[in-house]
Amino acid sequence: MNRRRRSSLGIWLGLTLLISTAIWPVLMKAADPPIVGTWEGILNPGAQAKKRVVVNIAAAQDGSLNGTIDFPDQDVSGTLITAITYNKPNLHFESSSSLVVYDGTMNKDNSELTGNWKQGGAPVSVTFKKTR
Repeated sequence: MNRRRRSSLGIWLGLTLLISTAIWPVLMKAADPPIVGTWEGILNPGAQAKKRVVVNIAAAQDGSLNGTIDFPDQDVSGTLITAITYNKPNLHFESSSSLVVYDGTMNKDNSELTGNWKQGGAPVSVTFKKTR
């Protein structure tokens, strides 16, 4: 192989590596499950006042899920979700610090979760809508 061909091959390989390195994070981000995002809903426990709930779900690089719960009407944010599983279309999460257990099902267009929220008492039906 002559010098010019080796030089061209080296440049081509270098550019290929550079482009694939730049694209890889974008491709990995596109692989996030549809459950990843911000979900907002309203708890209506009947005798008590309604309260807004925001659930933030993220995926780690290894694919594991993590998240937090915010209660904006009570100025509480960042309550850690201690267990979370998503087996399309079913979501289950728990927060041991706030005694929350939620079991829900995602709709076909991945925009809503409908399920039961249990926090110390009887389960309350709640629908979360994806906002981000």
